Amino acid sequence: MGTLFFEFALTCYFAATIIGIIDLFRGQKEPSPIVVWITAAGFMLHLAAIIIRYAVAGQIPITSMHESASFFAWCTALIYLVLHFRYRIGILGSFIIPLIFLIMLASAMLPRVIKPLTPALQSSWLLFHTTFAFLGFAAFTVAFGVGVMYLIQEHHLKAKRLTGLFQRLPDIQVLDEISYRLITFGFPLLTLAIITGALWAQDAWGTYWRWDPKETWSLITWIIYAMVLHIRLVVGWRGRRAALLCIVGFLAVLFTFFGVNFLLKSVHSF
Repeated sequence: MGTLFFEFALTCYFAATIIGIIDLFRGQKEPSPIVVWITAAGFMLHLAAIIIRYAVAGQIPITSMHESASFFAWCTALIYLVLHFRYRIGILGSFIIPLIFLIMLASAMLPRVIKPLTPALQSSWLLFHTTFAFLGFAAFTVAFGVGVMYLIQEHHLKAKRLTGLFQRLPDIQVLDEISYRLITFGFPLLTLAIITGALWAQDAWGTYWRWDPKETWSLITWIIYAMVLHIRLVVGWRGRRAALLCIVGFLAVLFTFFGVNFLLKSVHSF
């Protein structure tokens, strides 16, 4: 049953992605509201799949690459929906939902076998550490999408192309504010993820830090977003530079999550 709900959720995200992309080229000022409702349906089906897998496995379903990518996609959908209903930016889904779908598709392609927890994972730290990490990563993922929107809007302004997509995208100041708020939300969560991970490592291995590839790349990602906040608050960088740094940060997020697991040997690999 959980697999069925997962596939239905994947289908909803795919349908919302296709409709959202079509909306970008239709030329209508108001995107189709069906995009957000299909995504919301996928989000609820996705939640049901996660709950059912938890009931079947008897453990938090965040301990394999399939489960982790699925939870990553779900957290991103959660933040997208909250952002949509907060700012009512219909076209936002055209940039964010494809990211959700791609992460979910990656999850669908990974082995779904349920394995018992290793002794190192049998800890109360697991829920806190992973939840903080994935919510932080999800916030950075949405910030990446908003950053792309900013760069497109800025390009239209510089080219004095003030019709078409320009009229449907939010003002660049609004996009800059949203990006900033997402980073100020995600950065403390990533900080808490690193702290709880260090405390967990102390319990499991007797040391707070081992310079494991996952730890190292998490720190690199943290440094990038710390730079984004520092440069914005102290130096006054906003707009294009901040958007570009968000894109660099998102690439670090992707490597931290996918690259380390597939390319490097790590105790965090599943």
